[in-house]
Amino acid sequence: MTDGDADDETRCLGVAEAVADRVERRHVAPRAPWRWLAPFGPIDPRDAPDRAAGPIAPRRGWPDVVVASGRRAAPYLAAVKRASRSRVVTVFLGDSALGARAADIVAVGEGSRLSGLNVVRTVSGPHRIDAVRLAAARGGDALGPSDARARVAVLLGGRSGRAWQEEDARRLAAGLARLAADGATVLAAARREAPAALDLAAREAAAYLWDRAGPDPRVALLAHADAVVVAGDDALAVDEAVATGRPVFAFRPTGLKRAAAAHLDRLAAHGVVRPFAGRLEAYGYAPLHAASEIGRAVAALAATREALRPRNERRAAPLKRETNGPTTR
Repeated sequence: MTDGDADDETRCLGVAEAVADRVERRHVAPRAPWRWLAPFGPIDPRDAPDRAAGPIAPRRGWPDVVVASGRRAAPYLAAVKRASRSRVVTVFLGDSALGARAADIVAVGEGSRLSGLNVVRTVSGPHRIDAVRLAAARGGDALGPSDARARVAVLLGGRSGRAWQEEDARRLAAGLARLAADGATVLAAARREAPAALDLAAREAAAYLWDRAGPDPRVALLAHADAVVVAGDDALAVDEAVATGRPVFAFRPTGLKRAAAAHLDRLAAHGVVRPFAGRLEAYGYAPLHAASEIGRAVAALAATREALRPRNERRAAPLKRETNGPTTR
């Protein structure tokens, strides 16, 4: 459950798919003044749980778990908990002004100051790319030349061009050109909302450059990559890259925000990410899967609650798992 933010939804879906066999997306869109009051609430009255068309209406009964992210979704998560009489396990991703009381489980990054028995702290952030999806993608054809040697997946661009200056684009282009000159096969994709300058930076060196038409190729690029170069201002792409176990090199634009820089620093301290300087280095690490870590905490709490319920109120098969479906971003 989110306000429709693409990154928030991707992170929520990653956790939900780690624990449940059926996942339903819900979007909240509170009107003024209720959106101004988030995350403290209350929710927009038109979205009350007893409104059949509302975003938190239990259309087929209450779910086992609700995963939410984003300031506007926080009051709705609390409303679900109250209306379901705590039958639903609530999960909030990210820091919130509500602190640890935002949900039954609050998942934050290592750099968060939030603490509590219900707080799950992970090195990277959750997303939808896991070992199953990577293995499935490896079964398909690789993008780019069939005779490529060192395949370098290049994931470009955060959600705003503000971090990028012309000199950043030139530095990135020079670094990618050096990789290509050294024999690497550069395969690049920029997010749909990334500044056009990033496409231009990769165009000369890339053997493959996604034209932003058709399905996003990032999973296929990561699955077949021998190394990954990622724009440091795209936190989600960084977290997806470190799920591969391949060397990850982060390019830091001049206007990189402090939080994004701190995230890269923490990953570097764990030996997972290195700075991009136009050359590849061989190193290894255990792939990071934050969604799975959070999912285990959710499943444990749900199982405990189920065991404590009266026998006649228990569900037959809570949180049954099956293989994840197709990935979209």
